[in-house]
Amino acid sequence: MIEKIHHVGIAVHDLDESLKFYRDTLNLHVHAREEIKDQGVRAALLTIGQSEIELLEPLNADSPIAKFIERKGEGLHHICFQTPDVDAELEAIKQKDIAVIDQKPRKGLAGMICFLHPKASRGVLVELATP
Repeated sequence: MIEKIHHVGIAVHDLDESLKFYRDTLNLHVHAREEIKDQGVRAALLTIGQSEIELLEPLNADSPIAKFIERKGEGLHHICFQTPDVDAELEAIKQKDIAVIDQKPRKGLAGMICFLHPKASRGVLVELATP
């Protein structure tokens, strides 16, 4: 069961420069910041009401975020929906023959996460998370 939009992911060239806008200009609180080597990103989660914004900076030129920025430029990368049980949600989606990127949930900045393939949702990269 999808509960709410957990966050919107934004691909950026430079996390620190991007924080000058989201944190310093918009006064959004950074409540998590981490380098996630297996995903090739430095990321920050900023609180906005009951939801969040996730800023994603590539660690290297081979990371998925770097390739995304190369193809499309900085900007909206994904939307993340919160669910109380990401394992069950992913299994239910796979039973419907929906294309997924992750076959099982993994640890991410937002908790346990998984991604659905953008071709399943008309070009939008969808993430599911259980904080």
